[in-house]
Amino acid sequence: MANAYTEASIKTLSSTEHIRLRPGMYIGRLGNGAHPEDGIYVLLKETIDNSIDEFAMGNGRRIEIEVQDRTVRVRDYGRGIPLGKLVECVSIINTGAKYDSQTFQKSVGLNGVGQKAVNALSLEYCAQSVRDGQTKVVEFSQGRLVKEHKVAKSDERNGTIIVFVPDEALFGKDFKFRPEYIEDMLWNYAFLNRGLTLTLNGRAFKSANGLKDLLEKNLTGEPLYPVIHLEGTDIEIAMTHGAHYGEEYFSFVNGQHTTMGGTHQLAFREALVNTVRNFYKKEFDAADVRQSIVAAVSIRVQEPVFESQTKTKLGSTAIGPDGPTVKEFIGTFMQQALDVYLHKNKAVADTILAKIQESERERKDLAGIRNLARERAKKASLHNRKLRDCRQHLGERGDRTEESTLFIVEGDSAAGSLTATRDVQTQAVFALKGKPLNTYGLSKKVIYENEEFHLLQSALNIEDGLDGLRYNKVVIATDADVDGMHIRLLLISFFLQFFPDLIARGHLHILDTPLFRVRNKKVTRYCYSEEEKQRALADLGKSAEVTRFKGLGEISAGEFKDFIGENIRLEPVSLNHLHNSDDLLAFFMGKNTPQRQDFIIGNLRVEKDLIEV
Repeated sequence: MANAYTEASIKTLSSTEHIRLRPGMYIGRLGNGAHPEDGIYVLLKETIDNSIDEFAMGNGRRIEIEVQDRTVRVRDYGRGIPLGKLVECVSIINTGAKYDSQTFQKSVGLNGVGQKAVNALSLEYCAQSVRDGQTKVVEFSQGRLVKEHKVAKSDERNGTIIVFVPDEALFGKDFKFRPEYIEDMLWNYAFLNRGLTLTLNGRAFKSANGLKDLLEKNLTGEPLYPVIHLEGTDIEIAMTHGAHYGEEYFSFVNGQHTTMGGTHQLAFREALVNTVRNFYKKEFDAADVRQSIVAAVSIRVQEPVFESQTKTKLGSTAIGPDGPTVKEFIGTFMQQALDVYLHKNKAVADTILAKIQESERERKDLAGIRNLARERAKKASLHNRKLRDCRQHLGERGDRTEESTLFIVEGDSAAGSLTATRDVQTQAVFALKGKPLNTYGLSKKVIYENEEFHLLQSALNIEDGLDGLRYNKVVIATDADVDGMHIRLLLISFFLQFFPDLIARGHLHILDTPLFRVRNKKVTRYCYSEEEKQRALADLGKSAEVTRFKGLGEISAGEFKDFIGENIRLEPVSLNHLHNSDDLLAFFMGKNTPQRQDFIIGNLRVEKDLIEV
């Protein structure tokens, strides 16, 4: 029988084979570097984490990172890996010093897996350790030992040097490191480790004020009051309120950025509400207290339990073997530190009270219209064909829920092409009718008054925050023309104003579709730029047929399959380097027509200029 299940079906893999066969268990995802949580950044993070643990134990105040094309070099000035165990520490799984709580207390690395995964998933990997005037170098390829150099004398400072090149056989031929994602990672390390200097290709990253600096750097609008900065043993918190909708958190455990939150983030949210209620002696609604909050929370615990090897969500319920629960620890700290701060800073306390009361008034104003909108949507859903849903959704049971994607397209034509060829398991389609409303300057009431926005919010299930988000990726798929660009900007403005955390957490993307099809009788090439078109013509001959795609509706269902499958090109929408979203929205989406007109005229480039360029 072809599918016989016998003793021969049972296989035992080496650790290297298992890591390469199932990389998702170790680094979460592969990816080509277009998303900040793609595997190549996890490899870098796992390497830096070891250096951070050295610093946390008082060894080395500088970490040097160099990224040249695809080659990464990380050099720390810690104690250096013991030379006699260098091979084992970087290649044999479940080997390391993190099991010894006296050697590494409250570290990120715990399982002796991270650096072995880096080794196994790299085409080239080299580890060097310098200890007390001696050094040793070991070289690997795809996790296999290539050369073990003998111990030699060295006059270099103690520390460890790791050099690796991710394997393109796993990450794809087009993978690349994006500097902005690495910079964000290094800033987080600097904010959480005052006294440490990290460098990226010579540029220094360091912080004097910890999480206060982090919050001020990441604010995209003016805060309602100066950042509150609270510190204690093994805990640091920074917080303020803004004028935006939703809640935004940056949470960390032992220096690890827990992008998916966890028990510490939940404990902070609860402790904030309880402390505020106790201070003002009023039973405020929790949503009113947390509306527009921006906060950063960092704790250190012994032997933290994460929900995966990538450590993006904390599962620990206790600070340590003999310590209080995470909830008790953060609750007690907040009740003491924040209460004292509010008593000492009456102006801030008054501002917070006014913000809570404003949120309360808006929530009550929305209550009536929200119920009407829900009734309307319930009736409309029987006949509504805007959403062509998929079968697997984020947060539900299923083996592909992380792939769940909602494409937002303009019109039924594009929706028809995409729907006909999509993967019904993981890809859903939401069709707009014409241009959506410009929501700049409007309140959240517009979501319930505008049927299209309400149906979109319902499809995403984000009315009460991102905890119920049904799709991991929300993709704006509009035509490659002026109208398509306008619709794209209107949708981004909508999400930025009412659901900024959808963007902050990396869920919003732009679908990159081909502009040209170049083909002869044997070969068809799809090109995403004028340069790609010219290269295709050079390869296929000037006589090749060129088709310009202006709208998604022009692309046949058969062709669409290529663009939304394995070869999909997504550009993530990011808040990186955006210092004030309020100013940005006001300029591009507000009623400042003269200023915007002057900007357009001053930056206008005519076709003749483009040809000369």
